Amino acid sequence: MAETRKARAMGVNHVALEVGDIEEALAFYGLLFDFKLRGKSDDAAFIDLGDQFLALQSGRKQARDDGRHFGLVVDDKEAVRTALAAAGVNPLPGRFLDFLDPWGNRIEIVGYDNIQFTKAPHVLKGMGLGKLSKSALALRELAEKGMAPA
Repeated sequence: MAETRKARAMGVNHVALEVGDIEEALAFYGLLFDFKLRGKSDDAAFIDLGDQFLALQSGRKQARDDGRHFGLVVDDKEAVRTALAAAGVNPLPGRFLDFLDPWGNRIEIVGYDNIQFTKAPHVLKGMGLGKLSKSALALRELAEKGMAPA
């Protein structure tokens, strides 16, 4: 039998979160992050993350997330920690910077310097971020995969 060609997963285009009211969700996330709104309707909003986006959809009905989460990459992890405190949101216990939004979505905050994915220079420029650096560990991991200079 002939082997069927499989598509290669290349990344994540977007993550969709179910929230309560869209305006309340935009206000909450606006306390934590500087973002550009890609688009909005009565029951959805789309927040630009450079060449990706976060979709907010009204109508969350399930219980809060426990282990299920997604990692949101930021240029300044400590700024998010400060913003969470100012908004009265306590990080979840553990070694990572995780929190629950008002609708029970669990989000882990990850610094760009410590991750393997790299935004292309033109994407960073378009985001108004210029050049961001990577930690030695992240650079080594990328180099081991042939994705960064050795």
